[in-house]
Amino acid sequence: MKALTFKRYGKSPEIGFADVPRPMLKADELLVQVHAASVNPVDNMILTGIFKPILHFQLPAILGSDLAGVVTEVGSSVSRFKPGDAVFANIFDLGTGAIAEFAVVPERLAALKPANLDFVQAASIPMVGLTSWQALKERVNLRAGQKVFIPAGSGGIGTFAIQLAKQLSFKVGTTTSTGNVELVQSLGADEVVDYKQQEFEKVLRGYDAVLGTVKGDVMEKSLGILKPGSAIVSLVGPMDAAFARARRLNFVLTFVFGLMSRKIMRLAKKHDVTYSFLFARPDGTQLGEIGKLLESERIRPVIDKVFPFEQAKEALAYLAKGHAKGKVVIKMR
Repeated sequence: MKALTFKRYGKSPEIGFADVPRPMLKADELLVQVHAASVNPVDNMILTGIFKPILHFQLPAILGSDLAGVVTEVGSSVSRFKPGDAVFANIFDLGTGAIAEFAVVPERLAALKPANLDFVQAASIPMVGLTSWQALKERVNLRAGQKVFIPAGSGGIGTFAIQLAKQLSFKVGTTTSTGNVELVQSLGADEVVDYKQQEFEKVLRGYDAVLGTVKGDVMEKSLGILKPGSAIVSLVGPMDAAFARARRLNFVLTFVFGLMSRKIMRLAKKHDVTYSFLFARPDGTQLGEIGKLLESERIRPVIDKVFPFEQAKEALAYLAKGHAKGKVVIKMR
């Protein structure tokens, strides 16, 4: 089968198409013919080698983790799915990839594709959906009416997280450029700061949580808009010692991650705010719950651009520019 692979980490990862063996099934796995796959910022980050100590790939490795497609085979112990079922899934952190003609998906990580979505729309959801779900429902512990700041509201994660936050009855503040103000307002954002016109830290006040979606000094600046006792959940780093311990990494990496997060931890403590780094985990049960929100149209996919399979490498390059309005998806067939 054909797949998009990379051969090494660093400045020249040698991304390209390769013919690889069709994967063999274990008892608890599905073989899915991939109809669409979406790309996420973490895919480009993996290529740099920053996650090499954490995510273990056997190189050359297949890229991508979000997919939607049709089950063609099931393992001997699979009970929830059958050949012909349309499914969507995230297979992040399994050492394999989704930008391929076929992918293996453990049964516990798959969910039935929402009937009202096509494969492209469904493939856009898993990573951003699970990340938002785990950050907003498991980490920040907000009550209805409390306020969460989600910067870069027109991006892949922002467009989904804003909608989910509103479903959880949170107030949402966000930043975006002038041309995307109407988009984020249509998704439910209550306070929108046009970063080309204003600095958010001078406008927003009284927030209970921040979802860190942007690298740079945004998280440090956001400390000033938070109430004491609030939380920052970062999706972009720095990684912290608690994350290392949760993944049972060795002492050296735990120490290094502690050093990496020392500055933001110190500043957060000074403001009586907690900081944590979140690596979303695949979860078919949560994806099923997200699917219900999509099927009832309480949340809608936001897609910036669709690339044909033959241009999958260009899709990654386009995403890396950082200007996508919603998700970037690769259509296989």
